[in-house]
Amino acid sequence: MENKVLISIVIVPAIEDSVVDWLLEREEVSGFTSHSVDGHGSSAHSMSIGEQVAGRRKQVMFQFYLPEQAMSGVVEGLTDEFHGTGLHYWVTPVVDSGRL
Repeated sequence: MENKVLISIVIVPAIEDSVVDWLLEREEVSGFTSHSVDGHGSSAHSMSIGEQVAGRRKQVMFQFYLPEQAMSGVVEGLTDEFHGTGLHYWVTPVVDSGRL
């Protein structure tokens, strides 16, 4: 069985359309999920006054899984395309997946 990884990306809503377009163009990404999320954290200096009062920042999360060997190319592509945007990502091993 081929090892797969789950890549999670959290971005500011302003670049959502650009990230969607980028993901749709990637052959390695056969599909993805996106949803609105609230970011909470200790980086108040990067939050607006309203966000600081609310204690949260509106963000968008994307998740997709792919073969482990494709991971570095995708992460490098994200780095090239979205450097300086504050995009946050993490990679998690996929133990099992399927459709029922």
